[in-house]
Amino acid sequence: MVRAAAELRAFLEASLVTPVERTRAESDGARRRRRVVVGIILVLGAIALGLALAVRAGDPLFYAASLGVALLWAAGAFASGPLYLGAARTRVGSTSLGLLQGFLLGLMLLVLFLLGALVVAQVPILRGPVEGLLDHARYGALWVVALVTAVNGIAEELFFRGAVYAALPPRINALGSTALYAASTLFSGVLLLTFAAVCLGLLTAAQRRVTGGVAGPIASHLTWSLGMLFLLPPVFALGG
Repeated sequence: MVRAAAELRAFLEASLVTPVERTRAESDGARRRRRVVVGIILVLGAIALGLALAVRAGDPLFYAASLGVALLWAAGAFASGPLYLGAARTRVGSTSLGLLQGFLLGLMLLVLFLLGALVVAQVPILRGPVEGLLDHARYGALWVVALVTAVNGIAEELFFRGAVYAALPPRINALGSTALYAASTLFSGVLLLTFAAVCLGLLTAAQRRVTGGVAGPIASHLTWSLGMLFLLPPVFALGG
């Protein structure tokens, strides 16, 4: 038990606390450019996300609208300036893209959310909005929803942990990018979605700080979001 706790602590410190050394600098002009692009895309993306989630469950327009949101995030990310995959420390002291770390961290967050879903399922005022989100998976083609979910997850990480994070001052880029990510979900009207954005945003922002790139955050995001898509409905049914 003690050894397992020590291993977990070492893993969390390497993946979320201690940054990998890197030399990378942007000019003031490049950062100003990022901020202009980020500001415009944030407003447009938040509105587009709210409109996409307002589409009736089962309507094919939902898929097109969701992919449109993803395209907006991705286009804004690449238009803002250079993006980086990043590097993470391995157990043997070398570096990798951090995909395995991202997968494991996303899995941990997924487990916590599924346990929380058992509680949420017992509270009607919280259960209702979540049921509304799940309807898009129930009434649509699941493989299409999964594909849209994956594309959106990648695009969100490119924008929020790529462009937004790089546009903000170093002292606030982790919390700032998380706050803006959460704010972008407010037009959806689902507070639990905003709460999820805060939790996921804090996790991936910490990875971004450590690795200096988006590969690890993308792995965490996809693990969590696809896991929620496939596992939340049966867990919710169990809790209800």
